[in-house]
Amino acid sequence: MSYAIIGFGKIGQALAKAFARSGIEVSVATTRDPASFASDAAAIGPTIIPTTLTEAVKAEVVFLAVRFESHPEVAKTLTDWKGKIIIDAMNTQAPLEELDGHPSSAVVAKAFTGADLVKGFNHLVAAVLGQDPAVHGGRRVVFLSSDDNRAATEVGALAARLGFAPVELGGISEGGLLVHARGTSWGQLIFKDLIKFDR
Repeated sequence: MSYAIIGFGKIGQALAKAFARSGIEVSVATTRDPASFASDAAAIGPTIIPTTLTEAVKAEVVFLAVRFESHPEVAKTLTDWKGKIIIDAMNTQAPLEELDGHPSSAVVAKAFTGADLVKGFNHLVAAVLGQDPAVHGGRRVVFLSSDDNRAATEVGALAARLGFAPVELGGISEGGLLVHARGTSWGQLIFKDLIKFDR
């Protein structure tokens, strides 16, 4: 599988650190020229490859780590996202009323026509997400939510390779709401830093 992270702010860099720790190659891109963030990528590790947005979206698994308002621009990069897995690591404080009552990931899924979408890696603040997920003999939990079982399984396997303990929450309409940042109220699991201990 090939991987890319779109967005190289705090969350994008935290995700890149997870890939670097595990020695897994990942492309990173923004709307800017790759040369403008090449030194930051190099500082994280040799498996972090700065590239253009056009090249990055060729990956089979794409993390969205841009501002929520910017995801439609990324979606326009391809006319058809069929066969790709999109991991929505974004948060928005838009009230549910502005999203027609749907979780933000349902809105994102519509923009990325044909893709299989997984909500994940969004419930931890960047400073925590960027840390080694091995904690006190356990592994830091990442919550995953998807309407596609295959995609959820693939992303769960990737999360485990990155050292996390994946916990599937079910479909977007149920699980997505549990990790949705909405206006002045929050999903029950947003920003909960949990550790799973394997027995």
